[in-house]
Amino acid sequence: MVPEERLEQILQRFQYLEAAMADGASAGDIAALAKEYSDLRPVVEQIEAFRRLNEDLAEAHEMLSDPDMKELAEEEIPALKAAIPAAEQALQLSLLPKDAADTKPAMLEIRPGTGGDEAALFAGDLLRMYQRYAEAQGWKFEILEEQATELGGIKEVVAHIKGENVFARMKFESGVHRVQRVPTTESGGRIHTSAATVAVLPEAEDVDIQINANDLRIDTMRSSGAGGQHVNTTDSAVRITHLPSGTVVTSSEKSQHRNREIAMQVLKTRLYDQERQRVDSERSADRASQVGSGDRSERIRTYNFPQGRMTDHRINLTLYKLDQVMTGDLDEVIDALTADNQARLLAEMGQ
Repeated sequence: MVPEERLEQILQRFQYLEAAMADGASAGDIAALAKEYSDLRPVVEQIEAFRRLNEDLAEAHEMLSDPDMKELAEEEIPALKAAIPAAEQALQLSLLPKDAADTKPAMLEIRPGTGGDEAALFAGDLLRMYQRYAEAQGWKFEILEEQATELGGIKEVVAHIKGENVFARMKFESGVHRVQRVPTTESGGRIHTSAATVAVLPEAEDVDIQINANDLRIDTMRSSGAGGQHVNTTDSAVRITHLPSGTVVTSSEKSQHRNREIAMQVLKTRLYDQERQRVDSERSADRASQVGSGDRSERIRTYNFPQGRMTDHRINLTLYKLDQVMTGDLDEVIDALTADNQARLLAEMGQ
């Protein structure tokens, strides 16, 4: 049960914010007040709904002493008692600590791991899976950088995903994805195991990360063209090195100006992710064992094609619907990971 004192503090803070905005806060304060007000509103609505149910239950019990109202009260009481646990659960979930990055767009990075050409092909399959999932969510999916192999796989891809609650839904995808299947190049029908690494990073805004221009080395390189008379001979590709961290990003679109924009955005996002990882590590010594830890060295999921099975090892969830999963049907596994993460947070909150 959530302490009544805490609920009252939240309601008082909400009323204060409402009054402060109505009184005409300064331009510098209004944005921060409005954001906090917006964040608290759903919590206040859950508090009010929970309290209403308890008040209705108390009134129904009082009605039992009135012969004219007793029958009605006896009908209402079981329904009210049944509704209260769900309302309390919803209230507890609304009070969980919020990940400030949940509402942000995300950068998706996919790279083949062990397995050679088959790993590169699987990386391409994962890219298409996420593209279809993004499309089903109504998100915008833009590939910023892609290096393909001759067989149609990918050596590396960086994509930008923009929409509602992108990072909240995608953050559990970070880690090593393993595939077990018979490669098309395998004449003996033997099952091969290979892997690809996925990183989902919340997109950084200027307010999230500040970069000193003196900490950057920017190099321009010749982009690779299509061959023959169409070879791109301009020095349009851009490589940016962040000297303090050693982080290197490149972009090789046709426009050098666009390449600088893309490379800087990817750099900010990676540095922001590094800072988030550092803070998370300090908060929890066993962060790597938690769902959504973002540890890209951790094997999180296996896609077994001969059995039509997908298993998420973090929550021991197995789905025998691999065909649907590979076409972007990820809601069931993402919902399960989200629920498991919420259960962990609730347990920590109750300690």
